[in-house]
Amino acid sequence: MTTDETLRAIFDQYRTIAVVGMSRNPQKAAFYVPDYMREQSYTIIPVNPMSEEIAGLKCYPTLADVPEAIEIVNVFRPSEDALAVVEAALERNRTRGDIAVIWLQLGIHNEIARQLAEATGVQFVQNRCMYADHIRLYA
Repeated sequence: MTTDETLRAIFDQYRTIAVVGMSRNPQKAAFYVPDYMREQSYTIIPVNPMSEEIAGLKCYPTLADVPEAIEIVNVFRPSEDALAVVEAALERNRTRGDIAVIWLQLGIHNEIARQLAEATGVQFVQNRCMYADHIRLYA
């Protein structure tokens, strides 16, 4: 169970978020959640192999392709795809050492992914909305 204290620490300490599965559609949470976080002065890095740019931001096909350091990986992919995303994030972290948190959005959960992340010391949040939690804690 992720506590409010843990969520506040994540929001306060980490400012660069790679969003796996970010959408071009402003009506989808996979667009408006990262857009809100960008409005709150977080750096957003879209990761989506179907786009070159989203919301005026350069988009990368995979986490491995992102040249900047990443602190949080925010995942907007179905639960059944989450394990592969987490494995890619952990591989990047193994080689680059830059990922501190993996956050699966509301409705997305994978216990194997959680166990893998926690075993490597990466904080893991699942089945929570970053937008809703940020508003609740800071509004």
